[in-house]
Amino acid sequence: MDKDFGQITDDILASYTTGGGMNNIDGSNLPSKRTLATICEDLLQLLFPGFHDAEPIHSRDLRRVTAHRLFSIADRLQEEVCKSLRLGEPDCPKARAEQMVHQFLHTIPLVRTQLATDVSAAFDGDPAAGGFDEIILSYPYLEAIAIQRCAHLLYCHQLPLIPRMMTEWAHSRTGIDIHPGAHIGSHFFIDHGTGVVIGETSVIGQHVKMYQGVALVARSLSGGQQLKGKKRHPTVEDHVTIYAGTAIIGGDTVIGAGSTIGANVFLTHSVPPRSLVFYEENSLRILDKEKRPEEWVADWVI
Repeated sequence: MDKDFGQITDDILASYTTGGGMNNIDGSNLPSKRTLATICEDLLQLLFPGFHDAEPIHSRDLRRVTAHRLFSIADRLQEEVCKSLRLGEPDCPKARAEQMVHQFLHTIPLVRTQLATDVSAAFDGDPAAGGFDEIILSYPYLEAIAIQRCAHLLYCHQLPLIPRMMTEWAHSRTGIDIHPGAHIGSHFFIDHGTGVVIGETSVIGQHVKMYQGVALVARSLSGGQQLKGKKRHPTVEDHVTIYAGTAIIGGDTVIGAGSTIGANVFLTHSVPPRSLVFYEENSLRILDKEKRPEEWVADWVI
């Protein structure tokens, strides 16, 4: 048995010499997935005090508990940020990591303001919602958007790795994949949520509602790294509803304000404001929601 393990060890070591890009031996200490998972958990406690705790929090203890959580997150996150920054700057000063974390934590009240609009949008848009408590405790999209809104702030500081690791942690828990680079306005709601994908350069306005399986994706990734930094994903303007299973594709695709996109639509071009888009008899139809039904015949798109 010992000889077998010795041979297996040799075989694995041999694979290390040929598996370029899959090893981090004698390299920088990378951010810890386990530590970032605990930081994400604690950020949820900070964002929704009393909802992610085993014990209730009394108002007399709130300042002490909040300060403790803040210092704990800052201490651990600063270490992970420093690891991340060292990837591009081997001698990254701790002062820079400390400043970045400090600026991030200063924005927590802003994130809470945005999340309050998201909870309100879910309650207003879902008759099955029993109240704000139910939404915060049981709606997976809220956890996904809470972590994404935090990660987005770090992404805007051009911090490597960590923002994506945070949103992938939320993705693994919720089935909702929102890239930290996506710009998302207030009053955002994803009903059910499973299978939603929102790409890096997506721009989403205010009061947007999506259902499960919606994808805002790039038209093609054949250009590889040459596409980096370019607008690849759609723009969705204010007061748009997108039903289940729809894919909207391309960086120059704009969904005009006030539009409704029906279920299972495959959309590769822009639609004007107030459009109603759906399939009927295997044809894609785009209607002006303000027109009378007798005027709709002219709006067929084959």
